Amino acid sequence: MGNSGRTSNTSEERKTNWQELYILVKHWRSDLEFYKDDIRFLQQLIEKYLIWITKKENLDRVAGIRKKEHDLALSCDELHQNTTDHIGIIADFLEGKGNISVSEFLSRHGKLEKKLSDFVKDFRESRKEVFKVTEYVMDSEELQNILDS
Repeated sequence: MGNSGRTSNTSEERKTNWQELYILVKHWRSDLEFYKDDIRFLQQLIEKYLIWITKKENLDRVAGIRKKEHDLALSCDELHQNTTDHIGIIADFLEGKGNISVSEFLSRHGKLEKKLSDFVKDFRESRKEVFKVTEYVMDSEELQNILDS
């Protein structure tokens, strides 16, 4: 029973190109670092212009965006850490010191890939929403200033 499991792992291990996976996951981590910087930039931009907002409706919209950006930043940090850990596991396999089965690794890899895909989708939606709300707020606040003049 133990040998058949070992043969299966060896077969899976031969099918798995560890160097390609290592490079792929390093790219994922690099992308997450970019997303992290982009989120931080958007958060700073929102904070900088928050003082100019006068209408409660706009303040409420921006508060919602700030919460989403905060949650997105936390998710990005968690994914970055998971990706770093994943790279370590791949490095162990490259060195012949894999501590988990190949099938367990591949399952984890698939879950991480799904989380990353979901994050990128959420990031893009959030970014669109930031620009949409920013445009709306700028237009409505500008109109308010003209009416007050």
